Amino acid sequence: MITITLMGQLQTTDGERDLACELPAPVTVRQVIQRQGRGLRHMLQLLREKKVLVTINKRIASEDSIVQDGDAVRFVGHDGAGGSGLAPSF
Repeated sequence: MITITLMGQLQTTDGERDLACELPAPVTVRQVIQRQGRGLRHMLQLLREKKVLVTINKRIASEDSIVQDGDAVRFVGHDGAGGSGLAPSF
């Protein structure tokens, strides 16, 4: 089982922010998104446009990074200039 968390203004097409799914074997972040179907499909485009930061267990990852059972995957939306929560808070 892995957990998927959508941070900031990101959400699935159904408005969800927290998801859990079973993995039969280690897969890439891209495959995790594809397995979630329509609800997360827009995330692939955002990743390609570099508008989303992805982490696995709090470490920066990419769409080609491997996700394994027990991992926590987070997607954080950003505009490249820290405009949506990636900038330091004062």
